[in-house]
Amino acid sequence: MMPKGPGSPLSVSLVAVPETTPATLYGLFEVFGAVGTAWNALTGEAVEEKRCAVRIVSPDGRPFTSTMGVPVAPHAGFAGAAGSDIVIATDLGLPIDVDPRGRWPDTARWLRQEHDAGAAVCSVCTGTMLLAEAGLLADVEATTHWAAKRTFETYYPEIRLHPERVLAHSGADGRIITSGGSASWEDLALYLIARFVGEAEAIRISKIFVFGDRTEGQLPYAAMRRADRHDDAAIAASQAWIADHYGATNPVARMIAASGLPDRTFKRRFKAATGYTPVDYVQTLRVEEAKQMLERTDTPTDTVAHTVGYEDTSFFRRLFKRKTGVAPARYRQRFQSIVRL
Repeated sequence: MMPKGPGSPLSVSLVAVPETTPATLYGLFEVFGAVGTAWNALTGEAVEEKRCAVRIVSPDGRPFTSTMGVPVAPHAGFAGAAGSDIVIATDLGLPIDVDPRGRWPDTARWLRQEHDAGAAVCSVCTGTMLLAEAGLLADVEATTHWAAKRTFETYYPEIRLHPERVLAHSGADGRIITSGGSASWEDLALYLIARFVGEAEAIRISKIFVFGDRTEGQLPYAAMRRADRHDDAAIAASQAWIADHYGATNPVARMIAASGLPDRTFKRRFKAATGYTPVDYVQTLRVEEAKQMLERTDTPTDTVAHTVGYEDTSFFRRLFKRKTGVAPARYRQRFQSIVRL
């Protein structure tokens, strides 16, 4: 399936049964609810992306307390939740040696109906058992938590299980997607957002929630906060110009000249209006443009540096690392891995 453009929301249904573990359920709810909205709220950058209408669904739609003691309040029962684009069965709190067969007949039937109607049906961790119960995994490659391998071998031997994988997508049009251990819900969410909304939004979501390798701190995830609206017309005109000419030579001098303001006056008013000095604003903007090129293209780093306005590529590399905490090559590796999911 191709990513959907802006328009009606993407319908995402999260399946809740009494054994559902609430951490993954509510984590997925928050992440899909942030699609198309949170980036603008955090950075001020306007993006036009598909949004998600996310809901928790259960057999009867009634509130219940999970087996872990956490209240769950579904938005709808299965009878009122047909027509999903994406359905996700999250992980289950079950004893490792339990026989799961026949435990969730209503859920299994609804999952089959949604898949037959065209939904992508997904699972996290032991939630793969719900897909198995629905008969969706016969002779299909799938994954689950590594500790559940024996359970699947015993009760679902027809499934081609790959517990070494974090994600497995199979079935008609790749509409059956299973994920490994419980924390793999983050990988599943990014994969689905990249596939159904777009790669750029998946990268933005990873930055918002700081998903992935955090050993290098949070700085690689941080983004430029666009200045709030202000009433300084001369500075606003300079911002509009630099947005289209960030690669120009001597950009600060050119903005000052165009503004007609004395040098010191321009710098004072620019800082008051934007929160940045003119030089830092230009450097930050250039690095943000470089980050997008590194995330989405294979353009050589030296070419990226030249494109955003730096002939001295060594200076660009030093500046980039100071702003992001990592070298350009490492930054590219981190965020292109989301696209490769």
